[in-house]
Amino acid sequence: MHLTDTYFVVAHFHYVMMGGTVIGFIGGLLYWWPKMTGKMHDEVKAKIGFVFVFIGFNVTFISQFIMGSRGMPRRYYDYLPQYEPFHRASTIGSWILAIGLFITGYTLLEALWRGKKAPRNPWGSAGYEWLTDTPPCLANFHETPIFTRGPYDYHLATPEELSTGEDELSAADKKGS
Repeated sequence: MHLTDTYFVVAHFHYVMMGGTVIGFIGGLLYWWPKMTGKMHDEVKAKIGFVFVFIGFNVTFISQFIMGSRGMPRRYYDYLPQYEPFHRASTIGSWILAIGLFITGYTLLEALWRGKKAPRNPWGSAGYEWLTDTPPCLANFHETPIFTRGPYDYHLATPEELSTGEDELSAADKKGS
């Protein structure tokens, strides 16, 4: 009952929505960006953006959890001075979060302009989506692929499936020479 209608509820909602949805969406976008666009993004910039997002996200919402657990009510236009340091921390955290989101957005847009051509399987994944062209053709596959293992059976993947940065054509050239 103590936490009902306090900032704890606000923090909980935004922590779940931002952490579970938005950060998951950004992670998926970074992972599949080479497959969607055919261009590689700068992984170092993406990691820097992630660090800013992670720190900013936690500073923003953990300070709100603390305020709520101390009884700060929500939906008030003015708050007691005892909560001011937590509000400041939350505001600074939101700025850090915004910087991280801008870095991530810039990294993806820069990849469209200056990104190198993405190889077929840049992450060395054994997932099926990496068996198609980059970017995929209209029907995803030119012919129906034959699956000889499960998507998590990395120990059964061939070196060509796990190669990063080499097309099948260049790998075949090396075998022939």
